[in-house]
Amino acid sequence: MSIATHWLGIDIGGTFTDVVLYDTAGGTSVSLKVLTTPGDPQRAVLRAVREMLERAALPASAIGRVVHATTLFTNALIERRGAVTGLITTEGFRDTLEIGRERKYDLYDIAIENPAPLVPRALRQEVAERIGPDGDVIVPLDLADLRAKLRVLQDAGVASVAIMFLHSYADPTHEKMAARAIAEWAPGLPVTPSHEVAPEIREYDRASTTVASAYVKPLAARYLQSLSDELAAIGVTAPLLLMLSNGGLTHIGEVIRNPVQMLESGPAAGALAAAFFGARDDCSELLGFDMGGTTAKLSLVEGGEPLIAYGFEAGRQKRFMEGSGLPIRISTVELIEIGAGGGSIARADALGLLKVGPDSAGSEPGPVCYGQGGTQPTVTDANLLLGYLNPDFFAGGTIHIDVAQADAAMRMLAERLGLTRDQAASGIHTLVNETMAGAARVHIAEHGRDPRGYALLVTGGGGPVHGYGVAKRLGITRLICPPSPGVASAWGLLVAPARVDRVRTITFPVQTGDLAALEAAYVALERDASQVVADAGLGTAPLVQRLADGRYVGQGFALVVPLPPGPYDSDDSRAALTAAFEVEYRRKFARSPPDVTLEFIAARVAVRTPAHDGDLAGLAAEAGGAVKAHRPAWFAEAGGFVDTPVYDRTRMAAGDTFSGPALVEDPGSTLVIGPGGQCRVSQSGSILVELA
Repeated sequence: MSIATHWLGIDIGGTFTDVVLYDTAGGTSVSLKVLTTPGDPQRAVLRAVREMLERAALPASAIGRVVHATTLFTNALIERRGAVTGLITTEGFRDTLEIGRERKYDLYDIAIENPAPLVPRALRQEVAERIGPDGDVIVPLDLADLRAKLRVLQDAGVASVAIMFLHSYADPTHEKMAARAIAEWAPGLPVTPSHEVAPEIREYDRASTTVASAYVKPLAARYLQSLSDELAAIGVTAPLLLMLSNGGLTHIGEVIRNPVQMLESGPAAGALAAAFFGARDDCSELLGFDMGGTTAKLSLVEGGEPLIAYGFEAGRQKRFMEGSGLPIRISTVELIEIGAGGGSIARADALGLLKVGPDSAGSEPGPVCYGQGGTQPTVTDANLLLGYLNPDFFAGGTIHIDVAQADAAMRMLAERLGLTRDQAASGIHTLVNETMAGAARVHIAEHGRDPRGYALLVTGGGGPVHGYGVAKRLGITRLICPPSPGVASAWGLLVAPARVDRVRTITFPVQTGDLAALEAAYVALERDASQVVADAGLGTAPLVQRLADGRYVGQGFALVVPLPPGPYDSDDSRAALTAAFEVEYRRKFARSPPDVTLEFIAARVAVRTPAHDGDLAGLAAEAGGAVKAHRPAWFAEAGGFVDTPVYDRTRMAAGDTFSGPALVEDPGSTLVIGPGGQCRVSQSGSILVELA
């Protein structure tokens, strides 16, 4: 019987599925990229796992941990491919999802479009019940009315039901009664009450989040249970752990209960990888740049930790316009996502101008060079024709590349644009770089930061290809390319801690509030979150962080701030709570108002285990002979194509130095370094690039 000493990380993206197999005893690893199978994502996963086990000559029973991230649920939400969902709500509040916040996200757009609700009006039913904001029952729940409204939804063919009663954050009794009754009347029908998803004030946000979770719940349950069963069928019996949007891990039962927590799991893994690899080179202030086949993600890492937000918007009508999407109230790694990946399609618009994305060729049919039926040139096709990519070593040589087809498609586009083929390909590469740099400027400016104070850490199949150009546009002078950058998000899964966030609405004036009640609220949240961490089997002595949503009385917004550890039981506690809030408030707004009462409106806890700190990416190198070829590559600053040395990443050793222009190939990606770049391989195996 083999000892379970190996960990398996699985990251499903829009174009590629990445799998990493890590030997915790020997420190060695193997990785693999395969094309995602959109119609049945687990097919690509199982194929990759089988191939990895064969390569490693390893029995499936040697796998002791399986960690998974996927964009499947996010895509289902954005593309409206979730379950037919019904909503049961308080009488008089049927139209909350359409009324929203009653404000225009673009004041001067007379043709403004709000995102369509996930539940159409015909599937939103009201029942007689009412609880006040203080938790008092105003109208008892009418179970007969509830049963009649449930029949209406069942007759309409709903496959999932959300329950959102007014002020259930103050007292969830009615929601619990309704959920129990529906489970009795309609066994097997998934039910999602709002107090289990987002027990917070703000009716519209809570309704939107609850409906989103109910919308993807049947898909999540089917997919995760099926994947778990299929892995078990090939002998992988280790429990399946899932990456959450907040960068933590949890068990399958917690995700099936509330799948909305996993909407940003893939991007979160990339941000964790950036923080991990940056720390290995003593770099704690980073801009993580993860570019895959469909999208690019940018995340800020400060003090060695990715920034965390407590809500985001899904399916925005306008990508950079706050308020144009569906609000989702969950804890998530804060990042910005751009529709610019290797599969992003290039075209000429009505004015004859070049446009790239946001639509993507994905994995089916994929870029033209894949030879699978794609006809419109993509970013990958452009990078191939510019000499950045090796057609004989694409994805480690696992994918056949047809240069002639890419060339023909690019020439057709170039003719429509009135350009040469090389100008069109260069234009695509440059435009995508500028799009990503522009998004990064917005993201960094929103935090009051200067991009020149950060290093750019590049991951994904496209991050190393485009990172140098993006860094130049941002004025960033240091670029870091970690080992195996093409599968870095899968590495991020293996270094993630178990983490559970919990929140509860409270009303606590800091100077006069009941400290015992505040302490009791935090203790209850910590107990609940710690139990979920323990159930995941990842530790019984978790780290606990307390936070609060605070504001000065009269303000319409709240600021989430970290608090000192408890217990809160004295006037010293009040002073410490006040000081913690004022420090964060001044950091964000430079000053705080004098003589204004401070209140907390929500208590939060983040309970997690320590992240893995082992040597996950040791550099297995054969020193010497790193230059394996030369080929022409396009560099605009050099006037066009330049004969460029191509380095074999696996033959680089710590301490090696070289200068740009240069191309560094490994099985998952190619690092492109322009003229003037000074490069050094660090002890961690990362390539550090200093830009002129």
